[in-house]
Amino acid sequence: MARMKENPRYNVISLRLTDDEMSYLQEITRMYNKSVSEVIREALSLLSAG
Repeated sequence: MARMKENPRYNVISLRLTDDEMSYLQEITRMYNKSVSEVIREALSLLSAG
């Protein structure tokens, strides 16, 4: 039986990026050793705190 996740994430977002935007996003993920999802979540957190 699968364990219940404490904070399940059911929502999926899709977006289109230019080649430059994608390159920049990939650079950020490498610099901080984070996934794209983690980077986006942190960006949302920073924007909501601002």
